[in-house]
Amino acid sequence: MQEPTAGANNSRLVILLIAGIPVIMVLAATWLWWFVARGELDIVGMLGTANRGTLLDPPRPLAEAGLLSPTGTALPWSNVDHQWTLLVTQEGAECAAACERKLYLTRQIHLALGKEFPRVRRMLITDRAPADTALGVSDLSDNKPAPADFAGLLAEEHGGLVVARLDGASWPQLFPETRAKDDLWYLVDPAGWVMMTYDASDSYKDVISDLKFLLKNSGD
Repeated sequence: MQEPTAGANNSRLVILLIAGIPVIMVLAATWLWWFVARGELDIVGMLGTANRGTLLDPPRPLAEAGLLSPTGTALPWSNVDHQWTLLVTQEGAECAAACERKLYLTRQIHLALGKEFPRVRRMLITDRAPADTALGVSDLSDNKPAPADFAGLLAEEHGGLVVARLDGASWPQLFPETRAKDDLWYLVDPAGWVMMTYDASDSYKDVISDLKFLLKNSGD
């Protein structure tokens, strides 16, 4: 019987390494969560003071929140492209001016990233299906007439947006700030940690500066 050649052995090793990448990523995320939860890893301190937004200390694990699809089925956290996420939340029966404005701003910020566009995605988390949410504006932030309803707004103006639902009981743990500040939105890291907030006081350019800094230094 012919012995395997060195080239064949190397090919098998490469295949095994590639197959093991997802397992390694899961183990790394678990390791990160464990040390953050125990207070033994300071993500906020590691990021330094270059940020313009407000860092959450400690960050919050969105990946374990039990997200649902708009129709109510389980929606496990999935981020195979390791993207940072611009997260808008909407709690309540109406998407009013602040809600529409956040969707518009995060879309424009995403577009302004240029070549870094693929490394970032946008997400909307609501406490009910878009079909059950009213749109409370007649004109959009770019002065176009508003669609007839909230579902129409998402379909016509926000293609590519990931839409998820979250039980209202989980809101105080993950998004307590939004009940006091309706102009606030979040930045989520590729592992699913809610780690920074922005609001209307943060300039468009400052947010982009933060994102470019994180993208440059994260290596994701």
